[in-house]
Amino acid sequence: MHSSVSQALPETILDHMHLRCKCHGLSGSCEVKTCWWAQPDFRTLGDYLKDKYDSASEMVVEKHRESRGWVETLRVKYAFFKHPTERDLVYYEGSPNFCEPNPETGSFGTRDRVCNVSSHGIEGCDLLCCGRGHNTRTEKRKEKCHCIFHWCCYVSCQECVRVYDVHTCK
Repeated sequence: MHSSVSQALPETILDHMHLRCKCHGLSGSCEVKTCWWAQPDFRTLGDYLKDKYDSASEMVVEKHRESRGWVETLRVKYAFFKHPTERDLVYYEGSPNFCEPNPETGSFGTRDRVCNVSSHGIEGCDLLCCGRGHNTRTEKRKEKCHCIFHWCCYVSCQECVRVYDVHTCK
């Protein structure tokens, strides 16, 4: 679904620009005020683009003959969905399947990837493992613990062994 993202990004950044000002003067007075246009917060921009991506419209390319020759146009694939506006993202090629290894796309697949059994997000075992399920193994890890700061100037720690359940995709 990458076809329109690069074109939408500059407009998206411009749409989310905001005026930021700083005051200069004695004791914080605002004798001189400097203002500039600032880029949006990265998280804000990412969330906005993710919403656009999630609501992108699938299109089909139709070829038809006109007086100037063959012309390709985009048409909404599913008529019962809303028609995209000029500000919406559209795509006409499906995303590759990242569940299985694919040297063409550089994907290693998700087999043996660590997943989060308690998450419903993209790192969760349900989604990341592509419906194949997951394995669980127990791991013992040595970690520093019960650390104490000594004046001046060092920290002493004990070494503890902690047991973790590690979940990996089948």
